[in-house]
Parts: sequence; structure tokens; C-alpha cells
Amino acid sequence: MADRLTISDVASYPRPGMDAPGMIGFTPDSRAVTWLHAADGGLVRSLWRIDIETGERSVIAGPGADAPMSREEELLRERTRTRELGVSAYSWARDSEAPVLMIPGPVVRVSVGGEPLRELDGTQGALTPTLSPDGAQLSFVRAGELHVMAVDGSSEARQLTSGAEDGLTHGLADYIAQEEFGQLRGHWWSKDGRIAYLRVDERHIAPYPIVHQGGDDVDVESHRYPFAGDDNAEVSLWVVPTSGGEAIAQRLPAEDGYLVRVAWWPDGEDGERLVVQWIDRQQKTIRLIAFDDGRPTTLIDESQEPWVNVADDVRALRDGTFLWSSELTGFRHLSLHEPDGTVSQALTDGEWMVDGVIGVDEDGGWVYFSSTRGSPLERRVERVPLAGGEIETLSTAGGVHGASLSRDGAWLAMLDSSLNDPPSVSLVAADGSNRQPLYESEVAPKALGLAPPDLRTFTAVDGTTLYGALYRPDGEGPHPLLLAVYGGPHAQTVLDAWGLTVDLRSQYLAQQGFLVLKLDNRGMAGRGLEFEAHLHRQMGTIEVDDQAAAVEQLSAEGLADIERVGVYGWSYGGYMTVMSMLRRPDLFKVGVAGAPVSDWDGYDTGYTERYMGTPQNNAEGYREGSLLTHADRLRGQLLLIHGGVDENVHFRHTARLITALTAADRDYDLLMFPAERHMPRDQAGLEYQERRVARYFERHL
Repeated sequence: MADRLTISDVASYPRPGMDAPGMIGFTPDSRAVTWLHAADGGLVRSLWRIDIETGERSVIAGPGADAPMSREEELLRERTRTRELGVSAYSWARDSEAPVLMIPGPVVRVSVGGEPLRELDGTQGALTPTLSPDGAQLSFVRAGELHVMAVDGSSEARQLTSGAEDGLTHGLADYIAQEEFGQLRGHWWSKDGRIAYLRVDERHIAPYPIVHQGGDDVDVESHRYPFAGDDNAEVSLWVVPTSGGEAIAQRLPAEDGYLVRVAWWPDGEDGERLVVQWIDRQQKTIRLIAFDDGRPTTLIDESQEPWVNVADDVRALRDGTFLWSSELTGFRHLSLHEPDGTVSQALTDGEWMVDGVIGVDEDGGWVYFSSTRGSPLERRVERVPLAGGEIETLSTAGGVHGASLSRDGAWLAMLDSSLNDPPSVSLVAADGSNRQPLYESEVAPKALGLAPPDLRTFTAVDGTTLYGALYRPDGEGPHPLLLAVYGGPHAQTVLDAWGLTVDLRSQYLAQQGFLVLKLDNRGMAGRGLEFEAHLHRQMGTIEVDDQAAAVEQLSAEGLADIERVGVYGWSYGGYMTVMSMLRRPDLFKVGVAGAPVSDWDGYDTGYTERYMGTPQNNAEGYREGSLLTHADRLRGQLLLIHGGVDENVHFRHTARLITALTAADRDYDLLMFPAERHMPRDQAGLEYQERRVARYFERHL
């Protein structure tokens, strides 16, 4: 890469230094680290094995032959925003005597006891394939029905469920569970050969058609999309023995709600019990429920305002106790609970957040987790005794750190990055006493001609401290200013992380003479529930106020030319771009909005109702938070960008906004990509888009 970036650089993936290994873990015997990595620095990854004792590295699964992807697989990749190709996932059987490896794909591949991978005939078109704990069987969903088959190929796949049709499936998670709660699977194995599975009935939800207008063939896909305030899918939970027999329904709460987590937990010496996390439709109450032959027992019942955030921190221990996390104090913290749900030990507390549980070493008596204990701009890897006690920090100072824990509790595979350091991977002794580098990038900011952005603070109108990242052009100010905005909940954009340094659009625009600011306004993540809750029932208000306050502070400091201010963003950031121009037309003169939500009544139930309530019980909030309401206030230059087959923020949002702007006689520009979804992927299209964005700001600012 030259000292000055090109449009081709800006549009290319992976970003420099962001080709680090992913999905880092350990083999079941804890003797080796495994990860997905493309040795050539590209997007097509293989599965690697690194022996801990010898350091020997080997590829145990290549990317495999290119094969067409089904529509269902394509949409699952959209839910996880997966851009990488080749081997995109892998898993090990949890309790097998010999290691059993499974790699999903157009055809599932398996390896037993270290033998070469082989394709498992009969798995063509399999969705969410899952190994049984002993590694002897594989479950998957095809044509809406749950199937199982022997991993050794000794028998054909057997169908365990029946009755699927358009809008009715067995063994798959519904759209809201996947997109808004990170629940990608819809069936779960027990050790004794039973499978818990979801029955999802969406037949009462009207199909939403998405027409592919950019190709030679007529293609219409249909989605059962639950719009805010309308009916959700009907989701029920069943348990079926794989050896044959009747499926038993599990009695979930009768009121409307979401089943967000499902797992089998140890119960006694060899038994297991089915445990779920359920939240109500308003998302103010979360329950942890255990089942005995379908009969429920509530272990935890927590209610809080203004909403419950769902996490992945629950861990069941062999003695029946379990780890739980909660934001009842305003910050997410960990506690240990007895089998009946009563609290036995608070493990963490303070005005900082547990960002996620890494793992539990029961034999050693430790819980490993990531946290914001040092700063909201950092992530530490830490551990605390299960019995309670002092927290130990295992990661180096500053930056963003994450880790995986080996099954024997001896090792952490730690991923580190900072503004000045691209992601690297180290093998770290669980007590922090020994650190061995496993992967280091050769990329450095100076070699790329990039200057890391300055991290600094701003002040909101209510006095709250806000964090921002500033990309500076050459020369003295004042400079034309661009805001690279997201602004929405459940996201944090300002961190001491390499990803900020290789935000190549921001870097490119800074090289063209623009001052570029990223600001995490009130309502965004990483600062605790109170900070996030500022936008409750009033999206599109305080976020704009905070972004405007930062602009005015940069102007007062002589850095920004307040007469030349632009803004750009995607998704919630696209919404924020347009809303900023509508609410503060005096300040924001030019905007580029990608896939903007134009009215929250057109977005899904799970996300929208968490923050805004329903259109029925918060009509004024929806009206004020709609771009359509304020369309006649547009004064500046606005470029709208949208994919024609976006299944998340439908193109309908931009179409409705165009209708409102036309009715108000307001000018706008439109860039449409007929064949793109919510995350653009086409390289030529990405280059064209980046060129248009840069020219738009150069022309109008």
C-alpha cells in the first residue's frame, strides 16, 4: 500500500492487519490451538492446528471446492455478517472418546480420531449441522425438518419431525432470534440422545416479497418479517428422543415473549436438565427456567427498566451451581448461584462492565472474563475466583483483548490489538506467568502511511463525558468536518483498537483534507445501562444533540469549519445521517446515508420494541423518530444508498423516504445496488460506492 490511499484500498477486504486468525479455540484434549486463517491474507480461510508442545503447524481442513450457496445459507451468513469464505466454521464433539471434528458447508465434512476429512453423504443442503456430544451422530435441518444420521455413514439420515410447510419449521431459529438475540441455532443435543428443538410457526405473518431486479432471471424471495407492533412468530420448545418416540412439549410462559437461549445442564451424576432463558415481549423481564419432563421451574426472575440486554454469560457447573450475569446494578456483573437459583456469591461489582465470560475452570476454581475495568475504551482479560476474591488482570495494559480458554484450564489463546498494533495472538498460561507469540502481523501504521486517530473526550449538553476518535488532515484548521456516525444502541465504535486505525474511508477522507470524527453518543454501548438508556422511547433525538455538541466544540477549538460539516453512516448510521440533517439543517450541510431506517414502524419487533416500545403505546416517539415526519426540513445535499435485496433494512425504507422528500419538494440523490443485501459484498460495487461517496463530499463541501 502506498503512502496515500486509493479508492481501491478503501474498498478492499480484509483491511490491512485484519487478516488475523479467527474463531480461535483449542482441541478437546487441550494439546493444540485451532483457528481459521487465510495464509495469503485474503478472505478464503482454512482450519489450522498449532501443537502447543512442539509448535508444529498444519492445515487440517482446506477451504474445499467452490460450491453454490443455497438461499438459506446465504441468509444465515447475513445474520452473522460473515464476509470470509472457505472454512467459515468448525466444531468438536464435546464428550467423544476420540476427537470428532465437523465442518459445515454445502456438504458436511467430518474427521474421527484424526483421520482425513471426508464428506458425509446425505448432508447436501444441511442447515445448522450439529454433532451429538459423543460425536457418533449428526443432526441438521433440511426442508424445514430435523434429521439425524450416524457420523460413520453407516445409515441414511432419519427424519425426526414432520409437518413442515411454508412458514412452519422444526429445528431452526426464527428471524428475530437470529438477528436480534444472536440465537442462530434451533436444536440442541443432550448427552443421553435427546434433542430439544424449536417449532417456529410464522404462517400468520404476511409474506414480505423481495424482488431481485438486477439479474437476468425473475427471482422473488419471501420473508415472514414481523414489523414493530405486529405479531411475532409462534415459537414452542419440544424434546424428542433420537431413537424414536413422541416429542414432548416444554411448557413455556403463556404470555408473549422470546426464547433467547437454550441449553442442557448437568443434573446429578450423569443426568441433564433442559434450561432456557426467556424474556417477555416488552423485554423488561428475563427468566431462567428449568424443565423436568416439560414441567417448568423458574430459577431466576429479574425485571428492570428500561429493558433487559441478553448476554452469553450463563455457565452451568458440575455440582449444579451456575454462573449468572445481570445489569441490575446498572453495569453487567457476575454472580454464582445455587441449583435452585439463589445467589451464593457475588463475583464482580463496580462502575464498569463485564463484557463477556470467556470460560470457567472448575478444577482450578476460576472464572475468566473480559471487562471495561480499566477504561470504556479498553477491554481487559481478567479472572476471579469462583469462591469470590480479588480480580487478576491477565492481559497487557491498554488496547482491546479477548481470549479462549483451553478445556483443561491451563492456557488462554489471547487476541490483542490497539490503535498502534494490529491483532496478534499469544498463548498465555492461565495465571499469566508465561506468554508465547503464536501470530504477529507484519503490518504497521507508519508502513501504511496511516496515523492512528486521536482519542479524546467531548461533553454532551447534560454534562456527560463522551468519547471520540479524530482523524486529522495535514495543515492548520479550520478544516471541513465529516462525522462518521453510527449512533445506535448495542454498538461501540470508539475503542483503543486497530480496527479504528484501518477505517480506510475515514483515513482516505482525512488525506483529502477533511477532519473526520467518530463519536459515541449517549445511547451507545460499552458504558453501562444508564448511558445506553438515554434514547429510551426517543430514538433520533439525544443522539443528534450529542453529535451536534461535538461539532460545535471542534469549531470553538478552531479545528472545524462550522460552515462545512458533513455526515455519513450505514444502517442506524444512515438513519442518523438523515436525522441529523433534518433536525439540525443549520449545521449538517451534506450527508451520505446508507440503508437508513426511515420509520421505525417498518423495522422488526425484537430490536425496535426494546428501545421504542410499540407504535401503539409510543405513537409520539415513533412520529418524532421518523424521518418521514421531518422530510420537509431538508436543506442540504443528501445522497441515499441502498441495496435492492436488503432483507434487514428493506429498500422500502428508502422508497418511503423518497416519497416524503418528493411530496415536500426536496432534492436528493440516489445510488442503488439492485443485487446487494444489507452488507455490500461486490468488489466492483464497493469501489464504485467509495468513489461516489468521496466525490460527493468533495463536490459539496
